[in-house]
Amino acid sequence: MNSTDTRPVKPGLPLLALAVGAFGIGVTEFSPMGLLPVIAEGVDVSIPSAGMLISAYAIGVMVGAPLMTLAFSRWSRRRALILLMAIFTIGNLLSALSPNYTTLLLARLVTSLNHGAFFGLGSLVAASVVPRHRQASAVATMFMGLTIANVGGVPAATWLGQAIGWRMSFAATAVLGLLAMLALWRALPAGASGSRPDVRHELSVLKRPVVLMALLTTVMGAGAMFTLYTYIAPTLAEITGASPAFITGMLVLVGLGFTLGNGLGGRMADRSLDGTLITFLVLVIVDLLAFPWVASTPVGAAVSLLIFGVATFAVVPPLQMGVMRAATEAPGLASSVNVGAFNLGNAVGAAAGGAVISAGLGYAAVPVAGAVIAAAGLALVLLQRAGNARRRLAMQGC
Repeated sequence: MNSTDTRPVKPGLPLLALAVGAFGIGVTEFSPMGLLPVIAEGVDVSIPSAGMLISAYAIGVMVGAPLMTLAFSRWSRRRALILLMAIFTIGNLLSALSPNYTTLLLARLVTSLNHGAFFGLGSLVAASVVPRHRQASAVATMFMGLTIANVGGVPAATWLGQAIGWRMSFAATAVLGLLAMLALWRALPAGASGSRPDVRHELSVLKRPVVLMALLTTVMGAGAMFTLYTYIAPTLAEITGASPAFITGMLVLVGLGFTLGNGLGGRMADRSLDGTLITFLVLVIVDLLAFPWVASTPVGAAVSLLIFGVATFAVVPPLQMGVMRAATEAPGLASSVNVGAFNLGNAVGAAAGGAVISAGLGYAAVPVAGAVIAAAGLALVLLQRAGNARRRLAMQGC
């Protein structure tokens, strides 16, 4: 785990502890999407305005990721990860106690500060306990907590919020933060403090074209996902005529798709990062374009959302590993910033969906907007792949 930590490390326990933290983060990130109508009514704002809570969280992740990573870089990874989960716990408690929209918005910003650094440092920990040829799968194992949250945690939080109030949903999520802190304390070795980072050098690594291209691809991939997922509850209500119970069931199904896609994407990415990205981005585009027609029936909506879950999360492991390998001199910062880029995509997707709705185009246009964003991500992957091929040919010519 740490260059000065000589205690033997078995991969299972550290990966499990990281997955527990990822589970809690997944619940707090995704559960408001199924509760948008309830939260909007509770704080007396419109649904698009409530959607800005999700955008604010995403922007907080983007800004907080590099700042928190650099701030905690001198600490042992165990201590840093535990403190990040403490921020998560406090933020969720503040959300539960928020009396109005403004304070809830600020509480969500506090909660978001831990997100990028946790996954960034966690990715380094996950990759460090396995051989190189299994690193994408190890990172996927950590992210499995995020996807499992969508199978059980998010639907449970949605049900809890609909049954007894959205505040109790945030309070219950804070308890998950305490459990994650305990798991990390028990599973990770204490380690030693790190050295002061060379901030200027690490930031210069992020400016390299290959790294910027990879980060932008992450923004587009996540943007495609969250254009629909942010407004999944009202979209299903409009297109499918879905009841609250059906929406909860679909959230479970999407979460199952996330879990399947995460594992599949990790295994495929161990063989080919670009091939995995191209395959699943194409699937995302096709599925989102068909969604307004296919989702007119409950069975069609279920099939389409399962495919949506699989395809959108299968791109996460290759995107994370791609950035870490492109920025080998600053993998921790790059990994954290990539999680921030993922959440910038969250904000882009939420804003795009809200813009489509506010423009009067209807909820059927929401997944189409997501398909356009996914197509932009696919174009970036193809451009980067072509550039890599040209560089290889140039080197062979020399």
